Amino acid sequence: MLEPAGPRGRDLRRTAMNPTEQRLWALGQARRRVALLLTAVVMVDYFGFIALIAWDKPLLGYELVPGLSLGILLGALVIVSCWVLTWIYIRWADRHYDPELAAIRRELL
Repeated sequence: MLEPAGPRGRDLRRTAMNPTEQRLWALGQARRRVALLLTAVVMVDYFGFIALIAWDKPLLGYELVPGLSLGILLGALVIVSCWVLTWIYIRWADRHYDPELAAIRRELL
């Protein structure tokens, strides 16, 4: 028998899961939400910087202090923001994802 298409079909499948499978599914959904959120932040950050380069070069050429333009500062901040977002993901995974996944593994073994 074919399963109904759309979100309702996914809900019907999920109700047929045992509790461990439901926990694993919920954990995967949580990881997906965090990954998509952080990816969206990186994309806005990066493409916002690229848009400034494309459409407002004089603004990026503004010299804040001798030898440091706004463009150089913003470019460095894009790189630093990627490091910070990576740190946020690692911290989330260490506190939430990894312990829950280890608990699920212990249940299955």
